[in-house]
This record gives sequence, C-alpha cells and structure tokens, in this order.
Amino acid sequence: MFFVKINRFAEKIGSSLISFLEEAGKILLLLVSSIMWLFRRPFRIKVILKQMEFVGVNSISIVLITGAFSGMVFALQTFYGFRMFGGESLVGAIVALALTREIGPVFTALMVTGRAGSAMAAEIGTMRVTEQIDALYTMSVNPIQYLVTPRILAGIIMLPLLTIIADFLGVIGGYIVGVKLMGINHGIFMAKIYALVNPSDIYEGLIKSACFGLLLSLIGCYKGFYTKGGAEGVGKATTEAVVLASVCILVSDYILTAIMLK
Repeated sequence: MFFVKINRFAEKIGSSLISFLEEAGKILLLLVSSIMWLFRRPFRIKVILKQMEFVGVNSISIVLITGAFSGMVFALQTFYGFRMFGGESLVGAIVALALTREIGPVFTALMVTGRAGSAMAAEIGTMRVTEQIDALYTMSVNPIQYLVTPRILAGIIMLPLLTIIADFLGVIGGYIVGVKLMGINHGIFMAKIYALVNPSDIYEGLIKSACFGLLLSLIGCYKGFYTKGGAEGVGKATTEAVVLASVCILVSDYILTAIMLK
C-alpha cells in the first residue's frame, strides 16, 4: 500500500512536470514565431499603433494614480522610519531610488497586466472559440503576425514609457508628502536625489519594464490563442493569464535584480 501511494505521488509529480514543460515550450515557440513574423511582409503598422494606443495611452490614467500614491505612501512610511535616527533628509533619495529601481516598473507592469493583459487573453480567446482565427487562415492572414506580434511589440515599447510616467509622478507625490506636509527642506530633498540617484538606476528600471511588457503581452496572447471550451474557457484563460503573468513578473524581477546588482 505504501509503495502504491509513492507511485501515485511520483506519477502526479511527473505529470505536472510534463505539463509545465509542454506549456513553457508552447510559449517559447509562440515568441519565436512572433519575432520571425515581425520582419516579414506585410508590415502592419496601423495594427501596431492601435495596440500601442491600447496598451500605453489607455493605461495612463491608472499608471498616474498608482505612481503618485505609491510615492506618497512610501515617502510617509520612510519619513516616520528615518525620523527615529534623524535621517529625514534621505526620504527624497530613497523614494526616488525605490521608484526607479523597483516600485515603478513592477507596479506599472502589474496594473497593465490587470487591464491590458487580461483584455488580450479575452479578445484573442473569443476569436479562437468563435473560429475567427480559423477564418484568418482561410483569408491567407497569419494570426500570429496579425494578433500576437503587434501586441508583444506594443508591450515592449509602451511599458518603459508608462514606467517613466509612474516614476515621475511618484517622485512628485513623495515631494508633496516630504516637503509640503512633513516639512523637509526643499533644497535638501532635491540635493539628496541628485546626489544618490544615478542614471543607471533609471535605465535598469526601464530594461526591467521592457521585459515585463514582453512577459505580460506574450502570456496574454498565449492564453488567448490556445483557449478551449467556449465562453467558460475564455473566462478561465483570462484569469490564468493575469495570474501567470503577475507571478512571472515578480519572479523575473528578482532574477533581473540579482543580475543587475552583480
């Protein structure tokens, strides 16, 4: 009986591992195919611009709110923590460093995943279950070039731009809390930012955000492209896309941070 349970446990582990590798292989193949179609005619500029508007421009409002209040909350927490040992002057620099390195890229990616990544999975999934993707094949239109490549390109381009907005608004929010509400000297607040924040902190955060844009758009497209089971399947694919993309963003954030800090 004991060995039967061990065998069943081993079968479950093996089955889960095979499913994981199969899914990872499909995602990788979708990425390679979308890159190859990027350099083949016809170049669908209008479709790409439309997706850039959907991913970037339509996400500005939530990024503005997220960035500003993240900076304000972080400044408030940092001020009361640093005041215990007289380090209030460092609040501005710490807020700016945290925003450019971590908070800005990660929070922006998570917000865009919830709004645009889920919409990608739902839209492409609906096209799959209603056989519109099959119709594209009959019209000699490759669905990967038409549906997947523009969305991935839009994610890679627009996430860094959204992150810049989030970083800027976050620093302004930190300034309002630190200088206007808590009374930190304006000159000291700004001088510490100039002294301690390097250009490398900013562009490393932007590299991260480009990677996050790739992940959220690729996973959203993948879940939608392989949707099964009608309307219920579309809902399941949308949820899975948000969960998987969010987890991948957080895991990849640690990996990228570890690489960049070496």
